[in-house]
Amino acid sequence: MTVTIEDYRGEETAWCPGCGNFGILSALKKALVELQIPPYEVLIVSGIGQAGKLPHYMKCNTFNGLHGRTLPVATAAKLVNNRLNIFAVGGDGDGYGEGGNHFMHTIRRNPNIKYLVHNNQIYALTKGQASPTSDIGFVTKTTPGGVTAKQLNPIALAITLGATFVARTFSGDIQHQVQMIKAAVQHRGFAYIDILQPCVTFNHLNTYGWYLKRIYKLENEHHNPSDLEAAYLKAKEWGDRIPIGIFYQNPQQQPTYEDQFPVIKEQPLVKQPIDPKQYEKLIQDFL
Repeated sequence: MTVTIEDYRGEETAWCPGCGNFGILSALKKALVELQIPPYEVLIVSGIGQAGKLPHYMKCNTFNGLHGRTLPVATAAKLVNNRLNIFAVGGDGDGYGEGGNHFMHTIRRNPNIKYLVHNNQIYALTKGQASPTSDIGFVTKTTPGGVTAKQLNPIALAITLGATFVARTFSGDIQHQVQMIKAAVQHRGFAYIDILQPCVTFNHLNTYGWYLKRIYKLENEHHNPSDLEAAYLKAKEWGDRIPIGIFYQNPQQQPTYEDQFPVIKEQPLVKQPIDPKQYEKLIQDFL
């Protein structure tokens, strides 16, 4: 059976007209179709926020949970059914604010899941508060005098912590997103993509035009993604020039989190028979 875009059609969207999330939704569907992955083989885990609504607008397995808690749920799901293609999606507030601690430890574990962060540099669902990636001086409802805290650099953070696949793309470039998502899916291990996503309602600084004047593609400058030092130097670029593409991909295959559990090596846990008697002793211990 051939997989088509229509197979992934979900509910009607409720994003603002012009929202950068539309480009991400289109690119994810297109990447899955080009890889011929059917909806029943996909699980998308999301938290709270405008980005967290994405799986509602697709036809696939979905878990919509708490703010910032996408990664532990996605990791657990991968252990239960390691044959599924699992994506975690969220915004910069969800992923780098509330979920920052989970981001760090998921990198350590290296589960074979894909993490797409819709980075619009603001909290959009809650009407425009500063996020960890807001620029210094940016005026919001919670920072009327301008943001004073140093802007988080999630790309540099991920590389420093040892992530095996680190990339950035732009929601205004559908084909580049498709290219990055397909590369992430084909990477065995934790694959993280930061997606620059303009918020047309609450962020009038980091607009489509602002990004288009600054972004450039790493692949056009002959960047070697296996060069860790070069990746870190590129991760530090922000302002007049903003790189997109694969910053780093570990050239050596690293063990995934699932590899540490031999019980799921031959067959996913979800397909293994359950014998209630094996729990009798455990239950007796609690009586």
